Amino acid sequence: MSQGRFIAVVGPSGVGKDSIMAGIKAGLPQVRLVRRIITRPPGLGGEDYDPVSPERFDQMARAGAFCLHWSAHGLCYGIPTDVVDATRTGTDCLANLSRRALPEAAALFDRFVVLNITASPETLAARLAGRARETPAEIRQRLERAQMGFAPGGDTVTIRNDGPLPDAVASAVAALNQMTVRP
Repeated sequence: MSQGRFIAVVGPSGVGKDSIMAGIKAGLPQVRLVRRIITRPPGLGGEDYDPVSPERFDQMARAGAFCLHWSAHGLCYGIPTDVVDATRTGTDCLANLSRRALPEAAALFDRFVVLNITASPETLAARLAGRARETPAEIRQRLERAQMGFAPGGDTVTIRNDGPLPDAVASAVAALNQMTVRP
């Protein structure tokens, strides 16, 4: 049995990562959509996640509950340890990841793919304002961070999400289906 891929979905805030991931899951039902653990209050919309307090997150990290974890925008994010076993037993796992966590992820997973989602600054600004989760200053900060580059390692696929969501999802599914399966 070949190993599954760890597909790291990256891109700036407001680019549509969660929507594209949901579309990929619908188009590729065999893919596991990884549920992150986040120090964010429950019920804020967007992705499905497991909310925990910062204290609980620290306890979990010390206990080895995460194969990857990082901090960004005042929050902590964790990927459960069982994702490593899932990929080793042939399951493709799709996770929203920080660009800063890519080198660690590339070293951890044998079959590592980066799905880089992009959009124009105008599209990002409109989406961030529309979701009403950030102040204007926080939106400016996120737009500045959107320019950050990364060194992914592994295979990288870039999908532009400025147009209709179904087009971006179809491009992502097609790209993932076309990638060569390695033993």
